[in-house]
Amino acid sequence: MAVVYATLIIKGKKNIDDVPARIRDEVKQVLIDLDLEALAI
Repeated sequence: MAVVYATLIIKGKKNIDDVPARIRDEVKQVLIDLDLEALAI
């Protein structure tokens, strides 16, 4: 599910604040792993 949210963030459909708190850290890590740290803020 984290990858789905990360993809939506990359496409501009969602932002990190839209991600449920329970998986937010995992989504941030996916974005960091993809060298997209700016989107994880």
